[in-house]
Amino acid sequence: MTTQGLTYEQHTIGARYETSRRTVHDADLSTFVNLFGFTEPLFMDMEFVARESVFKGRPAPGAFTFCLAEGLIIQTGLIHGTGMSYLGSEIRIVAPVLAGDTLGVAVTVTDKRETKKPDRGIVTYKHEVTNQRGELVLDATVRRMIRRGTKA
Repeated sequence: MTTQGLTYEQHTIGARYETSRRTVHDADLSTFVNLFGFTEPLFMDMEFVARESVFKGRPAPGAFTFCLAEGLIIQTGLIHGTGMSYLGSEIRIVAPVLAGDTLGVAVTVTDKRETKKPDRGIVTYKHEVTNQRGELVLDATVRRMIRRGTKA
């Protein structure tokens, strides 16, 4: 983990970073669905899941998967102290995440552009979230405002 994130100038298009990995536990899912109101039987009722669902275990909401990935990325330190704003994303849920799965994220810098303000730029990243089998479960294109290291 770095103590200072990369500035706008230090971001290189094509650079790739890997996060640590984290296993999704039942307690994580219970906390998330209760805290954020995902009170669908699919996420809370294992009898319903066994009887009605196509999943072979307790599924995670797609929003959970994205949030977990964001946390793993933040833990790398890549944008620590330099990330100014999350500007939006296009997210695609590719495959289910179940309790017991272990996730990691590959982050690739795909674009960057200056803004009119000399203290910041916009960086675009591709996030690829994979499980313990190396299967892609979520991909996203994320835009962030990143602090510049020098005034233009």
